[in-house]
Amino acid sequence: MTETPFWERKSFDEMSHEEWESLCDGCGKCCLHKLIDTDDVDETIHYTDVSCVLLDTETARCSNYAERTKHVPDCVVITPENVHDLGYMPPSCAYRRLAEGRGLASWHPLRNGGSQAAMIAAGISAAQCVQNEDEVHEDLELRIVTWPLNDSD
Repeated sequence: MTETPFWERKSFDEMSHEEWESLCDGCGKCCLHKLIDTDDVDETIHYTDVSCVLLDTETARCSNYAERTKHVPDCVVITPENVHDLGYMPPSCAYRRLAEGRGLASWHPLRNGGSQAAMIAAGISAAQCVQNEDEVHEDLELRIVTWPLNDSD
C-alpha cells in the first residue's frame, strides 16, 4: 500500500520547511516581470519574457536564492500565510494549484522522482525562454508573451 503524498494529506501550515520548499517545481515563471493592466476591471496580468536579474536563464533557477530579497527587495517570498493572495503567480505554480484545490500537475518533479524532464517537455519551464532584465533595453510592453499561462495538465 502506497502512502498518500504529503501534499495531499497535509495543509500548508502542517508542512515542514523542506516539504514547503519542495513544492516549487523550479520553473522560474514567478521570476518573470509582469505587467498589470490597471485600466482593465479585472486587472489582467501580462507576463513578459524578461526575468529578474538573479534568474539563471539557462536553468530557470535563482542564482542567489538564500539572499534574493537582499539583492531584489521586491522579490516575493511565498509562504503559507500569503499563498492565497498571490493571484499573479502562474496557473502552473504548485503553490497556486494546491491553494486552489487543483493538486500537483502530472509533470511536477515530486511526481517524477525529482526530475524536471516532464516539466520541460510540457513547456512549463522558463529555462532558455527568457532574457535577463539587465540584457533588455526596450519597453516591457513589447516583451509580453502568453506561454507562461500554460498549465498543460
